[in-house]
Amino acid sequence: MQTDTPPLEGWSLPVVAIAGRTNVGKSALFNRLAGRRLAIVHEQDGVTRDRVATPAVWEDRRFELVDTGGILTLDGKSQVDALDSSVRRQTDAALEDAAAVIFVMDVESGPVPMDEEVARLLRRAGKPVFVACNKCDTEARDEAAGLCERFGYPVFPVSALHNRGIGGLMEAVCGVLPPASEGAPAHPLRVVFAGRPNVGKSSLTNAMLKRDRVIVSPRPGTTRDSIDIPFSVGRGEGARHYVLTDTAGIRSSGKVDTAVDKFSLIRAEESIRLSQVVVLLMDAEQGPTQQDKKIAALIREHRRGCVVVINKWDLAQGKVKEKAYAEGLKKAVPFLDYAPLVFVSAKTGYRTREVLAAIDHVAIQVRATLPTGLLNRTLTHAYERVAPPTVSGKRLKIYYATQVGVDPVRIVLFVNDPSRWVPAYETYLVKALRARFGLEGAPVVLTGKSRRSGDGEREQDHRSRTA
Repeated sequence: MQTDTPPLEGWSLPVVAIAGRTNVGKSALFNRLAGRRLAIVHEQDGVTRDRVATPAVWEDRRFELVDTGGILTLDGKSQVDALDSSVRRQTDAALEDAAAVIFVMDVESGPVPMDEEVARLLRRAGKPVFVACNKCDTEARDEAAGLCERFGYPVFPVSALHNRGIGGLMEAVCGVLPPASEGAPAHPLRVVFAGRPNVGKSSLTNAMLKRDRVIVSPRPGTTRDSIDIPFSVGRGEGARHYVLTDTAGIRSSGKVDTAVDKFSLIRAEESIRLSQVVVLLMDAEQGPTQQDKKIAALIREHRRGCVVVINKWDLAQGKVKEKAYAEGLKKAVPFLDYAPLVFVSAKTGYRTREVLAAIDHVAIQVRATLPTGLLNRTLTHAYERVAPPTVSGKRLKIYYATQVGVDPVRIVLFVNDPSRWVPAYETYLVKALRARFGLEGAPVVLTGKSRRSGDGEREQDHRSRTA
């Protein structure tokens, strides 16, 4: 098996869906085939709700692997829980898209009535089905896998935990897959929707996709995994390609009291770290909370591009003006005043298109290349307008600067003594750069370095600081 993760190409790859009842090991098999831990695995029933997808490779066969929520209700019984109903719809959609299905069963329990329900759904879908009789951890258990043959599908004894029998299963699955289309984007823009629980991350994701791709529920904590969704705008060479990631709501540490919540938080933070642009959602009626500030600090810590979205604006309109709200937000979270601010209503669709425009703008800014001459003139003028304060009777001198990286924008300033830097002056220099170059939503990392290295004075690097 190849475990290196290929570029996400879900736009054109055949889909292999993993289906089954709850707690039979679907997510464990998904992670095994993906070569890394993407789906949350836990003994608690119903942990996976949305479709979790990733590109995968098996012996040069490329496909999109999809993990689905466990089937929770029997045929003919109504789903009284709206969330359970949403999980079922997501599973049905995955089966509709699939070129092949891996039906996961548990060798320890053998077939149960809920497996009958899964088999009924698969027969209705009419797709090639392969049974993965999971938890065959030893050869002694392989014989018991014969019980899973009752549904008429080929059965493969496997152990997702111990990596047994996976080769035979995947050889059969790949044998029925159509060839993958060419021309899928190798490096789409990775955009993460982050925020507290129930601020509308999933609603905004669906509004931008114009379809119900992720589950929306008034119940806080509905989203548990980080859901990657390929998304394109336009066609041909001018098309823009994205991966939108809907994350679990980030709770305060004092409210993370279960293992599933902890895993969800880890996945959300990891998604932020790997992103290029983070869309930070806040609730218009509640305003910026202490937890919103902590999430904003997390985005800043990871030096990610940022767009701030105030959702549920339909509930706040008429009560407060956008300008007044923006001024209050700037005072509450001053270190995010460089990020574009968009007021939307995911429920009504109000200005949701502007979110994508802001994302595109920030994506350009985080990769901006500043001309060296203009960069140095800007810093010189800033230095001449406001001199740095003295430290131990001496003043910082800036000789010249050069940009050394993008995403985030990284600038090295060669100075007489990096220890004479003070945070307030760094903030002043960054504001001067933003006034000249824009850089909306883009973090700027300044590093002070001594110009005199090798002449008896040891070269010093000032600590990097993001602003």
